[in-house]
Amino acid sequence: MATVDEIDAHGAEGITAGLESRSLYIHLPWCLRKCPYCDFNSHQVVGTLPEKRYVEAVLDDLERDLERVEARPISSVFIGGGTPSLFSAASMERLLEGVQHRCRLVAGCEVTVEVNPGALDASRFRDYQSAGINRLSVGVQSFDHAALRRIGRIHDGREAELALERAARAGFENLNIDLMYGLPGQSPDEALADIETALEWNPAHISHYQLTIEPNTEFHRAPPALPDEDAIEETEVLCAARLAAGGFTRYEVSAWARPSARCQHNLNYWRFGDYLGVGAGAHAKLSDVAGGLIERTLKQKHPRRYLMGLEDGEYLLSRRVVSPSELPLEFMINALRLTEGISMATFEARTGLSRNQIAGGLGEAERRGLLVYREDVITPTPLGHRYLNDLTGLFLPPAGEWTASVAK
Repeated sequence: MATVDEIDAHGAEGITAGLESRSLYIHLPWCLRKCPYCDFNSHQVVGTLPEKRYVEAVLDDLERDLERVEARPISSVFIGGGTPSLFSAASMERLLEGVQHRCRLVAGCEVTVEVNPGALDASRFRDYQSAGINRLSVGVQSFDHAALRRIGRIHDGREAELALERAARAGFENLNIDLMYGLPGQSPDEALADIETALEWNPAHISHYQLTIEPNTEFHRAPPALPDEDAIEETEVLCAARLAAGGFTRYEVSAWARPSARCQHNLNYWRFGDYLGVGAGAHAKLSDVAGGLIERTLKQKHPRRYLMGLEDGEYLLSRRVVSPSELPLEFMINALRLTEGISMATFEARTGLSRNQIAGGLGEAERRGLLVYREDVITPTPLGHRYLNDLTGLFLPPAGEWTASVAK
């Protein structure tokens, strides 16, 4: 493999250096009810869930993708949604058997499924494990009944703890708990109480992220009253101190882990790695070895249109090549989430660009105290992580240079 100095500015070897493997994301798009803050591709179940048909469609989707990309082993699998725990253990088993039949999984491959306490027969946990799932991500969000009602969740705190109890009984050691803060009416002490309760369950990983109001959501149309910036800052300081005292290390803006429990799937995203995406509305990022290009694809979003598309050949909603002018921003949006920073050698290898092309943005970010650049590594400061949108915005392409090509 070539060294960074030997890599051509847009050569195939440049953008694929270190990409010997890729991740696989599988999207299961149905929910019992759409949460008012959610902007993910999720759809309320109407009638009978078409589990069998959808699983076979996803495997067909995967097979078609694999026909047009070079073979690489799969380093992680993430089954997200929607609410994947609406699917039976038998469907999960069929899905993962199909993946293993079509792909080579690396030894110890991390296989995660998202589960929601209010849409789960928790007795499935052991069966999920038998199907090949070795990591659970439980969408608790809060243990406070009133807070859960205010954000439209269908479970309560008791159900959340019951799900965690059953996950522990099933033997899941690699357990993530999703928690949100900055909820309507939530005080810093109430957010800290959620952390305290989560720690009692001895998870390996905690995702702790602020509620934000996103376009095309119910909360965007009718915004609730959220805590002010001072309360958010106090919450972040209190919770960070407690997580650190509990043996967790923050390795990404919203992710805390015990030693050796960092989410490998998400790390691949933040390091600008390659991944396949199958299922309704699934995204993919793929580096083309032969052409030296990076492309992004998006599958049809609505489940019905996605299923029809796999029959009529129109399952791919969009496919675009990322232009060189876009690559600095695309890389930084991901990499600058990492607390440990990322090397400039990785930037050059994963984008095929020279570091000179982002020198202006780096200099301005350093001047504003948003990052430090030492010994070939760029590392966001705490201020940079607090104002991450401002930091990544310094790497926007010049006006008139947003020229990625698009093709169906």
